[in-house]
Amino acid sequence: MLPIVARMQTFVTIFLGIFIEAAPFLLAGATISGLLAEFVEPAWLQRIAPRQPLFAALIGTLLGLVFPVCECGVVPVTRRLYQKGLPLASGVAFLLAAPILNPVVIASTLAAYGWSSMFWGRIGAAILITVVVGALFHWAEPESVLREVYPHHHHPTAVVPVVIEGVSAVGGRPVHGWRFWRALTVAGDEFLEMAQYLIIGCLLAAGMQVLIPQSALLAWGNGPVLSVAAMMLLAFVLSVCSTVDAFVSLAFVNTFAPGAVLAFLVFGPMVDLKSLLLFRQVFRPRAVAYLVALPLLMTAILAIAYNVWGG
Repeated sequence: MLPIVARMQTFVTIFLGIFIEAAPFLLAGATISGLLAEFVEPAWLQRIAPRQPLFAALIGTLLGLVFPVCECGVVPVTRRLYQKGLPLASGVAFLLAAPILNPVVIASTLAAYGWSSMFWGRIGAAILITVVVGALFHWAEPESVLREVYPHHHHPTAVVPVVIEGVSAVGGRPVHGWRFWRALTVAGDEFLEMAQYLIIGCLLAAGMQVLIPQSALLAWGNGPVLSVAAMMLLAFVLSVCSTVDAFVSLAFVNTFAPGAVLAFLVFGPMVDLKSLLLFRQVFRPRAVAYLVALPLLMTAILAIAYNVWGG
């Protein structure tokens, strides 16, 4: 078989694998977003949302325990929560934390590693990073962070009209019935909008996997610093769904330093190729750059420290 044909077959196989793995979770996130749009009143969310930076970020991090969405499904949910008036810090923390702290991922990590330091390291690092990054975003202006500046971020106590799919509502209360079916309609529109960017992200991830030989990355597996860089790059390129990445990482346990495996488990769910394009639908380019750079730097520092002192 010609090498180019073999590579194309590999590309198609990898693309379909990533897309089929991610699409159900994007659909779940879109469904949750539709239900939030229809059944959660902005005034209620604004009333209970904390305003202190660290507390707001911590609440956003803990929201990951409530919504079982991975890195694909979390983006439409985050956008909908912003539309409902969620503080900026809480939304950023939730966006980064949910792919690691949701119950499905916690259960899969426990099944793969048991009650080990790797399990607790993943949970602890995720909480620390998401709270710090979320709190840092507290002082940013919504205009410089969000693609759309929602009314609730300008006037937190105001009750403003909300338009959902051409149906007017005031204070989150719809004018007429069929709320559940309208929620599903919103979910369908959300899914179709996000799916096009998911497809592009999957194509890029598949292309990178075909073009970059994993053997080159595996050659960096022993050093305390280079191993971390290699595994973070691998996590970004592979774009493995966070619900199964713990089992994927087991293949590298005997090859890479422990801190590098930890970096794979922490950074990959927060930022990968396919989620990067989805971020662009909520955040401005500069904010996306910070959403990549801050978790990357914090994960690298924690992982290298784990290699030097804890591994």
